[in-house]
Amino acid sequence: MTNRPISTDDAGIPAPSDEHSLSVGPNGPLLMQDHYLIQKMAHFNRERVPERVVHAKGGGAHGVMRITEDVSQFTKAGLFQKGKETPLFLRFSTVAGELGSPDTARDPRGFAIKFYTEEGNYDLVGNNTPIFFIRDPQKFSDFIHSQKRRADNHLRDNNMQWDFWTLSPESAHQVTFLMTDRGIPASWRHMHGFGSHTFLWYNAGGQKFWVKYHFRTEQGIKNYTGEEAAALLVDPDHHIRDLHTAIEAGDHPSWKVNVQIMPFEAAADYRFNPFDLTKVWPHEDYPEITIGRFTLNRNPRNYFAEVEQAGFEPSNLVPGIGASPDKMLQGRLFSYPDTHRYRIGPNYLQLPINQPRAAVDSYNFDGPMTFRNSQDPVYAPNSVNGPAADPALYEGENYQVAGEIIRSAYTKHAEDDDYVQPRALWENVLSDTDRAHLVSNIVGHASAPEVTSEMKQRVVEYWNNIHKDLGQGVSHGLGLS
Repeated sequence: MTNRPISTDDAGIPAPSDEHSLSVGPNGPLLMQDHYLIQKMAHFNRERVPERVVHAKGGGAHGVMRITEDVSQFTKAGLFQKGKETPLFLRFSTVAGELGSPDTARDPRGFAIKFYTEEGNYDLVGNNTPIFFIRDPQKFSDFIHSQKRRADNHLRDNNMQWDFWTLSPESAHQVTFLMTDRGIPASWRHMHGFGSHTFLWYNAGGQKFWVKYHFRTEQGIKNYTGEEAAALLVDPDHHIRDLHTAIEAGDHPSWKVNVQIMPFEAAADYRFNPFDLTKVWPHEDYPEITIGRFTLNRNPRNYFAEVEQAGFEPSNLVPGIGASPDKMLQGRLFSYPDTHRYRIGPNYLQLPINQPRAAVDSYNFDGPMTFRNSQDPVYAPNSVNGPAADPALYEGENYQVAGEIIRSAYTKHAEDDDYVQPRALWENVLSDTDRAHLVSNIVGHASAPEVTSEMKQRVVEYWNNIHKDLGQGVSHGLGLS
């Protein structure tokens, strides 16, 4: 740290932390008074016009979810009641690439679902991975910058990607996943989806549970090797074409809707922090329960109107579903709707693709490009029979938190470690072929001409921390001792 400048906010004020957001205790929710976090996210959301800063390249389709099992003991949310059918729109995407970038890049895939429920829109904004690279939103814009383009030559740079990853050991689980063959799905139809975050469910009696969502493809998992993906670069829209062609031909892809349920009280002393986005809940502790399935059955009629103008926001939570203290989720509650207000306007929820099927009785009115004709009264409280909130709908989402206002990492649980879960992935999940491909994919990525010799040593150390055989394979592939 010698002779390094102190990072500041955009007003030149020294930054309080580059890694940790302000929370109520190590494990509590984040605070809106964290001006530095909000400034970073607000500025980050305005970096590009007009495409999305992240998840720019993608496609989507309409469909319907049908619930087949009774989970009313866990949640009172209408869309998850047995027999319920809910229309939806699902957008798939890559993360780091711009509009026009190849669909077959090695990258996580966005898996964002908008459910048009009778209680308003419920948005579940996930990925094709159950985990992510970081656990605190303070680092999100920095992470994305490391995956994007350099400031000087406007080129992608593998060296700066490894620089961020090797200095952020919490990334190890996701990077391991990314470097396997699942880092390049053969199609959107042939990959799983995940809500990734932990969410709160509460039932009609106010009982609370923690939940994770898993969407299991019924088409089976199919991936491309690096060589197969490279051969497809002649068709940068390979995944968009595949989904549209399949649905047009009547081959409607489907996914099982699975959940993991954890009793509310079990989170406090669970062996892993259940709100850490870099961790999964092992299935031997909390097995998946199949509660229904969804099918994609209709293509967009206009790509721009329905895919480009779709806006998903984790803050769209209907009664029976709430947020958890997951710091990344807490940051996204602000970041996503703020992005949409900038990118597609403050009245983006009036666009047909985003407009709820439920009635809207809001006191928001006017603003650019509004076409909803608001009626008086346009303020609350009022004495002329304007709409009124019903707090009883949300009885059950409240829970107690306490702690000093600090910037801190999560309190470690008994088995919290950045390498234990990727080590289990290497030892217990991957086949010998998967392991060989993982090593070769890492070596290929770290062999880019811009990756320095010193960085290659750090790359080897990074993988040695997961497993010595993995580290040795990477070391050998990079020609290091």
